[in-house]
Amino acid sequence: MRVRLNSIVVDDQGKAVKFYTEVLGFTVKTDIPAGGARWITLVPPDERDGPELVLEPSGYDFATTYRRTLREKGIPYTALASDDVQAEYEKLKARGVTFQGPPTKVPGFPPMATFDDTCGNYIMMYEIEKKQR
Repeated sequence: MRVRLNSIVVDDQGKAVKFYTEVLGFTVKTDIPAGGARWITLVPPDERDGPELVLEPSGYDFATTYRRTLREKGIPYTALASDDVQAEYEKLKARGVTFQGPPTKVPGFPPMATFDDTCGNYIMMYEIEKKQR
């Protein structure tokens, strides 16, 4: 088994596409109508055939409640990997991304920082150890 899709429930798919592509730099791989919403997948520009991030519409009350509860507690919805969290933090901060604070290093964990995706979620960014790259 492998992880090929990872979903993020967002409050506005159009706004999410704009943020995840124009600010974070992802590329749209799939964008097709799906009922009253869209099936949208994103990939990093250098991993066109890699795992896809699905921007799911928040169409169910339980999904909205789950997202809202995570956000109220300051808990990230998911985590995205970075080769250099500090450099990514500086780049995204310059683009107007709001972070909960600067990157931190907790013993036993890689450097990490959490930001607001403007679509109802906090997203953690963590640094991949060089041996994992």
